[in-house]
Amino acid sequence: MSGSRPPSVRQRLQQAWLSRGLVAWLLWPVSLLMRSLVAARRAGYRWGLLRSEHPGVPVIVVGNVVAGGAGKTPTVIALVQHLQARGLHPGVVSRGYGRSGEDGVEVLADTDARIAGDEPLLVHRTTGAPVFVAARRIQAARALRVRHPDIDVIVCDDGLQHLALQRDIEICVFDERGAGNGFLLPAGPLREPWPREVDIVLNTFSPAPARPGVAGFTARRVLADHAVRADGNRISLNDLRGHRLRALAGIARPEAFFAMLRTRGLTLDATESLPDHYSFDSWNRPNDGGMELVCTEKDAFKLWAAHPDAWAVPLVLTPEPEFFRALDQRLDAKLSSRHGHQTS
Repeated sequence: MSGSRPPSVRQRLQQAWLSRGLVAWLLWPVSLLMRSLVAARRAGYRWGLLRSEHPGVPVIVVGNVVAGGAGKTPTVIALVQHLQARGLHPGVVSRGYGRSGEDGVEVLADTDARIAGDEPLLVHRTTGAPVFVAARRIQAARALRVRHPDIDVIVCDDGLQHLALQRDIEICVFDERGAGNGFLLPAGPLREPWPREVDIVLNTFSPAPARPGVAGFTARRVLADHAVRADGNRISLNDLRGHRLRALAGIARPEAFFAMLRTRGLTLDATESLPDHYSFDSWNRPNDGGMELVCTEKDAFKLWAAHPDAWAVPLVLTPEPEFFRALDQRLDAKLSSRHGHQTS
């Protein structure tokens, strides 16, 4: 049984973006316009026609060139925790995609996910690091430094294409799709041409895959061994086996989450794929005979407002040690100087 909605246009495109089939070639002429716009915008920043700014402490941007989730936020969490373990004081800035309003906001543990954005709230609750969101990331970075002057590194969640914020280290994240068919939107998944110069490439995978589609470091992406409810109660995933479960996911690729649950031995009586960053304001619980709800940790912050009994399963991302060594080598060079340099 499945409660999934019919595939959306976006989901159909994502499937078409994996190969250079008929749909991709029909859209290819439109992608040339996208390529021209990207090149013109980048040239505008390079020539000083468009204004960019550096916040004064090293900036690490974690982003991707492929549309859709590739593991950026889990990478940010792992990165922040690594920096904290080193004794540094990282802060995080984000646009807060899907949130209401454009004003800059400091994300606190009790901030409404609709105001903060689900991903910034997840980062703050998981790491305890200061997090600011704003429509312009440089605005968030300024506010972060004023409110927390001890910050010595800024991590930007997403923003590889947001060139108004100067950066010192660029980390480009891919998942098992790699660069897809290599075409730009809408003929392919790329937001900008690839390959392009970045400092570090990280491939994030669930346990099953073969090898990276893009040369770079790798990170293992798995579900935690437990699920948690709004009141903090935990249950082992092993203990959820045999329960009647309805799995929900409002993320870029819901089926990936469902597959990971099944890999852990859970039987899903129903699944429901929802749009990325879904608000759950209009979601009504089906009359399904009392199935227990299982969702992603990101979705839980919004779902718990009306359904605190939903089980949220955290995602754990573990980069290989060489990734952190490469990062530390680049970051230490920046920390030893007064300011970083722009790599855009």
